[in-house]
Amino acid sequence: MVVRAPRRFSADRGLTVRMLVTVFLLGLVYVAFVAVLIGIGLSPVLVIVIAGGLLFAQYWFSDRIALYAMGGRVVTPQQAPQLHGVVDRLCALSDTPKPAVAVADVDVPNAFATGRNPKRAVVCATTGLLRRLDAEELEGVLSHELSHVAHRDVAVMTVASFLGVLAGLITRFSLYSGMSGGLGHADDDDEDSGTLVVLVVVLVSTVVYAMSFVLTRALSRYRELAADRSGALLTGRPSALASALTKISGDMSRIPTRDLRAAEPFNAFFFAPAVAGGFSLSSLFSTHPPLDTRLTRLALLSAELGEAR
Repeated sequence: MVVRAPRRFSADRGLTVRMLVTVFLLGLVYVAFVAVLIGIGLSPVLVIVIAGGLLFAQYWFSDRIALYAMGGRVVTPQQAPQLHGVVDRLCALSDTPKPAVAVADVDVPNAFATGRNPKRAVVCATTGLLRRLDAEELEGVLSHELSHVAHRDVAVMTVASFLGVLAGLITRFSLYSGMSGGLGHADDDDEDSGTLVVLVVVLVSTVVYAMSFVLTRALSRYRELAADRSGALLTGRPSALASALTKISGDMSRIPTRDLRAAEPFNAFFFAPAVAGGFSLSSLFSTHPPLDTRLTRLALLSAELGEAR
């Protein structure tokens, strides 16, 4: 018996719980981080301005930042009729607001979604993806990306990644201030005190970055599995999504290493990781579950739905 696809993206309690726990734990780390910075003598006003300004920019402008970094541009239905047609069908099927649709002129076959909420979301596909996938495979990929928007995990990942970025900026600022201070004519005691403060800031920032890195990577891997399942349930064709995954992953090996490395910083938002051969942080701390795991889950879902082969 064939089970009909739901009219909306299926809820995922596991994803919801993980997002809440991740944000809660990162919030505790964030409060402790700010308290330590203030406790060792950094200006409370400076810390709050830097933290608040960066969080505001990441949350409100994450869609524009991601599009600009990837070289993406918003396109009209006249400019990309096939892409808009697929997004229109999926939004009608799931009863969700239609996001802005964008295209990035990049040969790396991929797609991503960004935005702080469903009404401000952007779904972007690369020209490399559009050239390689057939209609059903493209629908599978875009349903996966729209699932991220519907589950609001894109916004959570944006906020979750904020703490690591803040830790890095505070470290750079402290190092710069410490080195600049050392150029003056301060006495030895002041110099030693300034050096100690810089070392403490660097140590605390490193710990904070490591904790946020682990938490966001764990959430990122789970949310990809959740989006695979939810997107495949919406279309009722897990095999099309599996086919797209297989095709994209196979074609990654044909992409120049330089292009893959340029795309690696965006892996947390991509449909499939752009990983170059050899050692890299992306291969060591993956933002996505292994390909075999994703394909196995989709095969089980296909059998559960009684999908025709």
